[in-house]
Amino acid sequence: MTTFLNTIGFPGIIIGLILMVIGVVFLLKHLIHKQEKELLIHHQDTNSLSKKYPGVDLENYRGLIFKMGLIFSLVFVLAIFEYPTFEDANLVELQGERAEIEEMQEIPPTEHLPPPPPKIMHPEIVEVPNEEEIEQEIEIDLDVEADEETVVEEVQEILVEENEDEGEEFDEVFQIVEDPAEPNGGYKAFYAHIGENLKYPRKALDLHVEGKVYIKFVVDKDGSLTNLEIARGIGAGCDEEALRVMGKAPKWKPGKQRGRAVKQQMIIPIVFKLAAM
Repeated sequence: MTTFLNTIGFPGIIIGLILMVIGVVFLLKHLIHKQEKELLIHHQDTNSLSKKYPGVDLENYRGLIFKMGLIFSLVFVLAIFEYPTFEDANLVELQGERAEIEEMQEIPPTEHLPPPPPKIMHPEIVEVPNEEEIEQEIEIDLDVEADEETVVEEVQEILVEENEDEGEEFDEVFQIVEDPAEPNGGYKAFYAHIGENLKYPRKALDLHVEGKVYIKFVVDKDGSLTNLEIARGIGAGCDEEALRVMGKAPKWKPGKQRGRAVKQQMIIPIVFKLAAM
């Protein structure tokens, strides 16, 4: 309803109310004229002494007139309350915000000029006559005599220092070398020695434990086996027995790096397997 009132405006509301009043008047006039004709037909001979003619007596339409007036008043009041009003203060504030936004949009972006390229300083090339160059090359002091003994001593000292550096470099434990360490006589003879000295643990026999025990160790420069430890075991006394047998194993051929014996870390398996029944 508010949209409709905004469309027609306040003058349209007044014109509508006036037309409504005119319509009500014409409606009442039509009803009175109609009833007047009916009463003339039915009451020609009755109530001839009455002061008011029943057809034109407005008391008969008092209820209708009251209702129409009440409806007219309610419509007028609702129209007044529904008509939208605006406050000037809000309009002023909105105009101020728009003005500020327009001013902010008009600010031009700042331009950052690139720094000037650095100046390249070209060195001045001075030409030197060939005669001066020849003179400088000729000016060599030839009075120094070479001493053969001192030269030999210096060379010997340098060789000793290089040997010491090489010894320190190969003191570490290698994982992979040029010539890997191996048992004397080969792996077949080594495992034959292990099989002869290995004793199957009683607990492993009772529990029927089988498998491989992996032992990690270091083959030293002299071929001895050191730093024995279990890399992966199977338990039931097999790990301890494998360490015992490896501790009594003969020396190996040490690994070599650049022709020199070095320490090498290795891992080998010791197999525990029950005989088939």
